[in-house]
Amino acid sequence: VQLQASGGGLVQAGGSLRLSCAASGRTLSTYAVGWFRQAPGKEREFVAAISWNGVSTFYEDSVKGRFTIARDNAKNTVYLQMNSLKPEDTAVYYCACKRTTQVLITGVADYWGQGTLVTVSS
Repeated sequence: VQLQASGGGLVQAGGSLRLSCAASGRTLSTYAVGWFRQAPGKEREFVAAISWNGVSTFYEDSVKGRFTIARDNAKNTVYLQMNSLKPEDTAVYYCACKRTTQVLITGVADYWGQGTLVTVSS
């Protein structure tokens, strides 16, 4: 599976962005997908996850109520809608997938995308 993350950019605090994680090479419908981020000088951290069938979602505490993860298996794509963005959300965002019935909240994944930069200005 090749994952392509896109949708990052520069946005003012309080603004919104929608990230996409498009898969090719194999259907994404049998994979759990997670979004992770890495800010400059910091460790990579979990952001949000969705189960293979979309039934279960899980969020890091600081993004709950602001970010929404969703998937469209017909389009082989997972989305991360980010609202009410804050400067501390600035990071490179990565999507990853793993063939599992669990949600992907650890960094142990089968495949990773290349990352997309989100910059939130104050």
